[in-house]
Amino acid sequence: MESTDRLTSEPVANTPLTFDSLLDHVQAAPARLGRTRLISVDGPAGSGKSTLAGRIAARAEARDLHTLVVHMDDLYDGWDGAVRGFGLLRDHVLKRLADGREGRYRRYDWNLGAYAELHIVPATLDLLIVEGVTAADRDADPWQSLRVWIETSNEVRLDRGIARDGEALRDRWLDWMRWERDHFAAENTRARANVVVDGSPETPHDPELELIAKVINLPHDSAAS
Repeated sequence: MESTDRLTSEPVANTPLTFDSLLDHVQAAPARLGRTRLISVDGPAGSGKSTLAGRIAARAEARDLHTLVVHMDDLYDGWDGAVRGFGLLRDHVLKRLADGREGRYRRYDWNLGAYAELHIVPATLDLLIVEGVTAADRDADPWQSLRVWIETSNEVRLDRGIARDGEALRDRWLDWMRWERDHFAAENTRARANVVVDGSPETPHDPELELIAKVINLPHDSAAS
């Protein structure tokens, strides 16, 4: 299947879509977060959010865009602190950038169980990519240029989580999966996404340059459409 750079508002199935086409769309519209454009990458744990965010960032940097990725894992107050983590993102990063000020947050140290060193998010960024569960919560809607949802099966997600964190944390993972399911339902996160991505695709594509889209829902008035 050939890659496409044409973005539509029609459902698609297993369509390779270039990261450059998404960035074209983002850059064609005015910045909504001060001078910065915000891409939020959300979806269930273990679906591939951090990998996807890193690949988008790499293409953005290749276009000479001043880019930063913020991981929601660095803001959560532990396993039960995702809602607080989003509040910290909203109040100390997004609101400040929207006002033309630098954002700031302390990284949560999962080994120590406490917040650690301070991180600065420059107000001069061209592109901010926030990845993680809650990244696309409704309270961030006014500032987002693009909402991306990535998904795969529960079995794949759990296998990835246990491989990363160890068998001892299986119950934590199962509890988290139940919590995020309810959270996504309350936020209607998937339905609000501009692009729904297959997190374990079988369709041939170049993963460094393309994603596999299951749904594309973008305005037609972009230069990329």
